[in-house]
Amino acid sequence: MKVMVIGGASGIGRALALHYLAQGAQLAVCSRRLAGPGHDWLTLHPQVRSYGFDIADRVALTAAIRHFGIGGLDVLIVTAGQYADAAALAAQPDAGIGIVQANVLGLAQAFDTAATLMREQGHGQLVAVASIAGLLEEYPGGSLYSTSKRAAIGICDAYRKALRPFGIAVTTIVPGYVDTARLRELNGGDAGSKPFLQSEAAAVRRMVGAIGRRDAHCIFPWQLELLARLFNLLPASLKRLRRK
Repeated sequence: MKVMVIGGASGIGRALALHYLAQGAQLAVCSRRLAGPGHDWLTLHPQVRSYGFDIADRVALTAAIRHFGIGGLDVLIVTAGQYADAAALAAQPDAGIGIVQANVLGLAQAFDTAATLMREQGHGQLVAVASIAGLLEEYPGGSLYSTSKRAAIGICDAYRKALRPFGIAVTTIVPGYVDTARLRELNGGDAGSKPFLQSEAAAVRRMVGAIGRRDAHCIFPWQLELLARLFNLLPASLKRLRRK
């Protein structure tokens, strides 16, 4: 099996890549950051290819997928993305463009390129890791990150319908808080205060199970999904009170 993970050098992407490596897959790991501590494993396994690029770089992204896809590509997993809160966007408005380019345009281009290969070979699966934040409907003061992840879920839905006649599956993974190094970094080194926090190992088990079954959606934990659905029912005046 040939698996490509875009955003696979750290966090959830790295955990998924290591899982498929342990399963004996031919693996491609793509990331903006492929050097430094913690990345030695990329050079220790002959079945691992690494590609260094930003998902927003359309030319490099397309070239990497086509190169690794020579001879076939079974699963493409996109975990790459960018995040910035309201304060960061106020201080650096250009960061908003980066979020859209990575979380929306980059995902669409990756899916489109891989879908072309998979249609030619007659099988395959596209996977995107979005966020529970993407379940929130638009509301006054809603975050750009939530909007971008809602768009990512919509991209998955559109490609799923378009590719169904060709036998190509599209799996949308919508996790809540997962205890990764990146989440801890964003929270002063400790993400323990996040509600319904999932361990990385538990999250990976859910994700690979959904991918293996070729599920359309994998949303967890159910508690955060329920809270998101309930939040969508609130009047706009109350939604404005939500802290980013």
